[in-house]
Amino acid sequence: MNRRPIRLLTAAITASAALLLTACGSGGGDKDSSDKIEGAGDGGSKASASADPSNGSGKAGRPTIKLPSSFKMEFVGWTNSDPKLQAILDDGKEALRADHAAIIEGDPDASYVKFYNNPTSEASSKKWIKGFVDKDLTLTGEARISKPQVRINSTGSGILFYCMDESKGFTKNLKTKEVEGTPKDQSPRVQYQTRLDRTKDGVWKTSSSTTKRGGC
Repeated sequence: MNRRPIRLLTAAITASAALLLTACGSGGGDKDSSDKIEGAGDGGSKASASADPSNGSGKAGRPTIKLPSSFKMEFVGWTNSDPKLQAILDDGKEALRADHAAIIEGDPDASYVKFYNNPTSEASSKKWIKGFVDKDLTLTGEARISKPQVRINSTGSGILFYCMDESKGFTKNLKTKEVEGTPKDQSPRVQYQTRLDRTKDGVWKTSSSTTKRGGC
């Protein structure tokens, strides 16, 4: 599954808005991001989701992203003893949370999505988020994100792999209140392969990403 615009968005719209929790940055496959990483990394309502830039979560004015109690994202094993690799994990996590918060907020133009994505990836995120918003969909339940593997490649980009389990996550139609999960003929586990690049302010912004359903 390559690039956000052709992920499962079309399938979701045509399959009664089935679960779509796989948030990836845009961009085609990067040969470094597709490499296997050996031994790297250790292992509701619109009003409820918000990101307040005035309450920065760290240096470079990082926004604080808040998810409502109706949707939980559990990150398992997202620690690394190397500070540089930990920084990639931290910003990669927030980029994923930002996309999901924007869906719940109903705001494809959310400032926190821009903060954690480079321009091309941001455009792709907006398109993906808008696919939910236009269909009056929000997210409920829980997503479990685990098995992160991270490294810095020869060009200085961060390469981050991880798995998302969507089996307890659902989409909810805000008008009809209908709730649906991952279609039975699809795996609820999705592998992410992302590339991040560091800005002069020290933020690792997502540059590109691909996903593979059933790849974990």
